[in-house]
Amino acid sequence: MSDAMYDVPFPQNEPILGYLHGSPEKAELKAALKRMAAEQLDIPLVIGGQEVRTGALADCVMPHDHRRVLGRYHKAGEKEVRAAIKAAGKAKKAWAATPFRHRAAILLKAAELLAGRHRMLLNAATMLGQSKTAYQAEIDAACELIDFWRYNPFFAQQILSEQPDSAPGMWNVLEQRPLDGFVFAVTPFNFTSIAGNLPTAPALMGNTVVWKPASSAVFSAHYIMRILKEAGLPDGVINLVAGSGGTVGDPVVASPELGGVHFTGSTGVFNAMWRLIGNNIDAYGCYPRIVGETGGKDFVFAHPSADVDALVTALVRGAFEYQGQKCSAASRAYVPECLWKEVRQKLLEAVSTIVMGDVTDFRTFMGAVIDRHAYESIKGYIDRARKAKGKAKIIAGGGCDDSKGYFIEPTVIEAKDPLYESMVEEIFGPVLTIHVYPEKDLLKTLRLCDTSSAYALTGAVFAQDRAAVIQMKDELEGTAGNFYINDKPTGAVVGQQPFGGSRASGTNDKAGSYLNLIRWTTPRTVKETFDPPRTYPYPYMSER
Repeated sequence: MSDAMYDVPFPQNEPILGYLHGSPEKAELKAALKRMAAEQLDIPLVIGGQEVRTGALADCVMPHDHRRVLGRYHKAGEKEVRAAIKAAGKAKKAWAATPFRHRAAILLKAAELLAGRHRMLLNAATMLGQSKTAYQAEIDAACELIDFWRYNPFFAQQILSEQPDSAPGMWNVLEQRPLDGFVFAVTPFNFTSIAGNLPTAPALMGNTVVWKPASSAVFSAHYIMRILKEAGLPDGVINLVAGSGGTVGDPVVASPELGGVHFTGSTGVFNAMWRLIGNNIDAYGCYPRIVGETGGKDFVFAHPSADVDALVTALVRGAFEYQGQKCSAASRAYVPECLWKEVRQKLLEAVSTIVMGDVTDFRTFMGAVIDRHAYESIKGYIDRARKAKGKAKIIAGGGCDDSKGYFIEPTVIEAKDPLYESMVEEIFGPVLTIHVYPEKDLLKTLRLCDTSSAYALTGAVFAQDRAAVIQMKDELEGTAGNFYINDKPTGAVVGQQPFGGSRASGTNDKAGSYLNLIRWTTPRTVKETFDPPRTYPYPYMSER
């Protein structure tokens, strides 16, 4: 048999298409949107490579026009979940034995399929099903997922290439094998790229996966599975089981074969899952790896030397792109009194020009929030802010309308109380709360920013004064796993800013780097001695 030492092609970040007026990509995307909006899919589970239909149906709707149904998906029950676990177990041995080069080639092929003829398909699915604008879909469903599928094989090769020293007469090898059992991937609605990465990163390392997508993002998950199948992913390696959290999650967590959890979602759900795993620890065949990226209460902190125009742009983009439904979205800001008048004027002017509506109209900046539950939760914060006399007041937006879609205006709250609920609690919507601080209280306010939130995901500081940048960076060291200087706290790029946070924001295992991939392997050291000793006595024993 022929052999070779393989090198994964050196990855490059996928260029972002502009969708400018008259561009071919804009025409192609509009055609895909029109075609897909007119269809109504029947979306099955995928277990062991087979389409499974249970007859227990739920709708995939457009958040910006919730009367329009894109498709109906079949929900898994306990029977189907157990079948998915069994299928993952059945596929495990052959998949783990598949040489790394061939596992990597499947993801590299999927990346090329997505970069080419499936790009508009997944972008349109994300726009229609998750109410993303063309640009937000492009940087997510296309570029970031392509980057994950190109960079992860490169990072995995680095892990496999890391080897120990060998003394004369021996050869030491560090092997990486998949975890015992299967990996449970639980993915969110807000990033199609995360939905594609969470099951495929463990699979690349030889694991088999049971994948539960968010119920509000099954539509795009269906297309991800189609791309992976076309790329050559073997049956049973990734098993898609849509359904309610408890119906799918409880039998998974109860399974003795559980080897790991790859999760992105709310802190509360992650805590509950960790607690269940802990209570069940004696039943498992191994200690499950638990990797999670959860909530955030992400900040922008302005120094008196900040560039006001750059600050305002970061606040608008960071808080209101994709309706604030990003784990990294700017949700609270600290602005010094000396800048507040100018910041307030320019911020309100910018917010007043934001176009909100149907994302298939390319003039929109904001679509709708994902579903009724999100709408009611976000509206609750806005309603309470209206009544919070002396503590907070709404200075922009605040309008909510669910008659056609789940629309919430970009809302700015000024909080007199720096511990007011919208300054410290995750809202996950288009609500930015600002606290104005006296410049003499800079250090005090920095420490307040550090201690007033349970989260530590992303944060940004704005200052032209380099000494101030150093002070702010040092004081806020523990507040964010992704920290930005003079930039918005969103938009991490695979291979450039590995993503993840600590505290209540997760395990900080950094998706988009080798740090995440190494969590899906268990190592073995192998020592081979070429000419072993043939008698037991040591030389020191020869003394007379």
